[in-house]
Amino acid sequence: MSRRSDSGGSPPLIGLTTYREEAAWGVWRQRADLLPGLYADAVVAAGGVPVLLSPASGGDAAARAVVGRLDALVVTGGADVDPTQYGEMPHERTTTLRADRDAWELALLAAAAEVGLPVLGVCRGMQLMAVAAGGALEQHVPDVVGHEQHSPGGDAYGETLVRTAPGSRVRAAEGETVSASCHHHQSVRSHPGYVATAWASDRTIEAMEAPGDRFCVGVQWHPETDRDQSLFAGLVAAALARAGG
Repeated sequence: MSRRSDSGGSPPLIGLTTYREEAAWGVWRQRADLLPGLYADAVVAAGGVPVLLSPASGGDAAARAVVGRLDALVVTGGADVDPTQYGEMPHERTTTLRADRDAWELALLAAAAEVGLPVLGVCRGMQLMAVAAGGALEQHVPDVVGHEQHSPGGDAYGETLVRTAPGSRVRAAEGETVSASCHHHQSVRSHPGYVATAWASDRTIEAMEAPGDRFCVGVQWHPETDRDQSLFAGLVAAALARAGG
């Protein structure tokens, strides 16, 4: 039975993984746990309550305790996944690795899988989901596709037309095609246990999902930047359905 089975219809708690970065605000400049506000806004717009999860939170036991109190999990975007996690040396363009974040989010994904918690992975989040399943990444997409449209640089998003697979959760949420806001120089090469469900025209995998009834979806683009929050709405609906079950 879900933690929320007797909660009287309260909105679901949606965990959002966070960055740990040097930050400045007011008179302060120090390391901080942070996340772009668009993620929390997307969760609220979809009917959920955002809960920020610090990468300093701990290991497997802490992850299980956190997951036991959540109704769904969003693994957010951010720095490159350490390629040693999938048995490779870093490419020269693989940078800003965050070992603490990798470890915490891998523990959260494992704990979520144990109990069937709904999961949405965004950009790096999708990549980490693939790595957690035993897959591997393309460390620098321009080496493979010959262009930089997926990440034009700086704080700009690349606009990528994405085609979705019939019958997929992504198709149900977003339709046959998506004009996706992308900011990634890496992508998923292999994804054991997941089905690829969306592609860019250059064949870059732009979404994947677990087969079966569980909402477990990764997208390479940034749906939190869109006016249409269909994927977040799908996650919240899955959280409510699980609680009701």
